[in-house]
Amino acid sequence: MELELGYGDEAQRFVINDKNLMDILVPNVFQKKLTGEEEVRRALLEPIGAPPLRELVKPGEKIVVVTSDLTRPMPTPKVMPALLDELYAAGVRPEDITLVFALGNHRKHTEQERRRLAGERAWTEITCVDSDPTDCIRLGTTKSGTPVDVFRLVARADRRICLGNIEYHYFAGYSGGAKAIMPGVSSRDATQSNHSMMILPYACTGRLEDNPVRMDIEEAANLCGVDYIVNVVLDEHKEIIFASAGDVTEAHRAGCRFLDDMYRKPIANRGDIVIASQGGAPKDIDLYQTQKALDNAKHAVKKGGIIILVGSCKEGLGGKIFETWMLEAKHPRDLIHRVKTSFELGGHKAAAIALVLEDADIYLVSDLDPSLVRRIFLTPFATVQDALDAALRKMGENAQVIVMPYAGSTLPECQRDSATY
Repeated sequence: MELELGYGDEAQRFVINDKNLMDILVPNVFQKKLTGEEEVRRALLEPIGAPPLRELVKPGEKIVVVTSDLTRPMPTPKVMPALLDELYAAGVRPEDITLVFALGNHRKHTEQERRRLAGERAWTEITCVDSDPTDCIRLGTTKSGTPVDVFRLVARADRRICLGNIEYHYFAGYSGGAKAIMPGVSSRDATQSNHSMMILPYACTGRLEDNPVRMDIEEAANLCGVDYIVNVVLDEHKEIIFASAGDVTEAHRAGCRFLDDMYRKPIANRGDIVIASQGGAPKDIDLYQTQKALDNAKHAVKKGGIIILVGSCKEGLGGKIFETWMLEAKHPRDLIHRVKTSFELGGHKAAAIALVLEDADIYLVSDLDPSLVRRIFLTPFATVQDALDAALRKMGENAQVIVMPYAGSTLPECQRDSATY
C-alpha cells in the first residue's frame, strides 16, 4: 500500500506491506453540517455560557482580540470577519479593536507574516500587533505561585476576546481556551512557573479538571479576565469543522468534547513501529513543534519499539534553551534529571523527548543535518521509506506498524495499556 504524509509544505510518500500495516489512525468520520466561516457565525449566534457578543460589548470600549502566532494552525482569517461583524453590530469602532498575536516565547513575526495571519480584512480595518513578553503588567499570583504577568495592551483593555484552535496538549490536556492568556501573552517567568508543573501527576494529554497545569492556566485567566472566546476544531485539511463561542471555560469544554469524539482513537494493541507526522506546515516548522506528534505517538508504541517522527524542521531545533539543553546533554537521562532539579522553559521539551527515549527509539525524518540529529540521540533519515525499511530490519519482517498522519491531533488509547510514561 502507498501512503502519504504531510511534510513541510509538501508530502512524503512511502510503501508499506499490507501484512505490516496494523492501523492508520485518522479522524473519526462524521456528517459535516457547516464549515469554515459559516460554522463560526453559527457559534457566535449560539454562544455557550454567555450572552451574544453584541450584547456584551459597548461602544467606546477598547477591545483586544488575542489569537495564535505562526506556530499554530489557527485560521484567524476565517474567524475575524464574523467576529468583526459582531463587534461592529454592537457599535464598536474599528479604531478601538486590536488583534494581538500571542507569541508566548516564540520569535516575533515579520510584517508579511502578521498580514497573512490576520487576513486581509482584519489587516486593513484594525490594528494588528505582536505580544511582548517583556512588557507585562502583574495582575496577581495564582494559588500555585504563578505570577500573572500579562502583556500590557491586553491587561489594560476593556474587553478581552481569545481565539484558538483546540487540539491535544501533552501536559495542559488540551490547547485553546485560557491558554491564549497563559502562556500566550504572558511573561517568560509566568510561563516557566506554570510549565514547571508538567512533571506533576495528572499533567497529561486529554486531562482537564484535575490537571494542575490547566487549573493554573485557568486561574490566571480568571485573574486577568477573559470576556469571550471563539475556539475552533480543525479537520485533517485544516478546515474549521466545529466552533464554540462564549464563556472561556464552558465554550472551551464543548470544543474539547467535540475533539474527543473526532480524534480520540481506541487501539487494540500497541505497535512495534509507529510512524507519526505533524501533518506538515506550520506544525513541523522546527523540532520544538514537531515534538507534539511524538508525545501522542508514545501512547501507541510498544516498549522497545520504534517511533518514526516525520517533520521538516526547516527552521532547526527551535528555541535557544531547548537547543542548548539538547546539545549539552551527554545522555537522554541527563535531561530528565535536569528538568526535575532545575526546570527551565524550553528545556521541558528536551526532557519530554528524553522520556520517550526511555522506552522507544526515535527515527527522525527531517531536513536537519544528520550529524546534529545523532548528537541529540535520534536516528536521522531523509525519507519515510528509508526510515521504515530500517525499522523493519530491526524489528523483524512481521513487525506491526501504526501510522498517525496527524499525530499532534490524534490521541491513541490502548485498552490493554499498562505501560506508564
